[in-house]
Amino acid sequence: MKIHPNSTLLMIGDSITDCGRARPVAEAVGSDLGNGYVSLIHALLGATCPERHIRIRNMGISGNTVRDLAARWQSDVLELAPDWLSIMIGINDVWRQFDAPLQTEWHVSLDEYASILEQLVRTTRPQLKGLVLMTPYFIETNQADPMRAAMDLYGDVVRQLAGRYRAVLVDTQAAFDDLLTAVHPMALASDRVHANLTGHMVIARAFLKALNYTW
Repeated sequence: MKIHPNSTLLMIGDSITDCGRARPVAEAVGSDLGNGYVSLIHALLGATCPERHIRIRNMGISGNTVRDLAARWQSDVLELAPDWLSIMIGINDVWRQFDAPLQTEWHVSLDEYASILEQLVRTTRPQLKGLVLMTPYFIETNQADPMRAAMDLYGDVVRQLAGRYRAVLVDTQAAFDDLLTAVHPMALASDRVHANLTGHMVIARAFLKALNYTW
């Protein structure tokens, strides 16, 4: 597996990462990591390779956009000095354009998203042993759906940055698309975003697969 033994892995993002995690810093104690993919990753690593001593911290905050990540980057990433960093952000950057069309001040354009995310990646990458970039997703098979089409564009930004900054890419959209050949989106998330436990396992599996995890 790509994550080095005795590493600290910090995972930051929005509600998909948050999932009810403890404050201020969620550590792997009890249910402090929340009830989503972060906790599933911790459980799988703990059950199959505990000798690697990988310490996971969850710094997701529900409702965050890339602007919010930038505002708390110093305290929630840099000061915690992780060895590995995982970023999954972008769902709210897109979603607010559709569920709050009149609140344009909440909208994060594609150009702004790309600019801020690249700035965060560029300034932080030299301090890390490894970086994981996870695409935002929309659990929808119709790629012509306006929100799905927009999400794909934001996902393309993540794919490009992963290549540019030698990051591990986790294509969560592709992972959901594979499953959607057999199940309906409603079987994974009633709002096509906030996944149930099966959906979070899809994310966790994609994450670990990208890191060459085997068991």
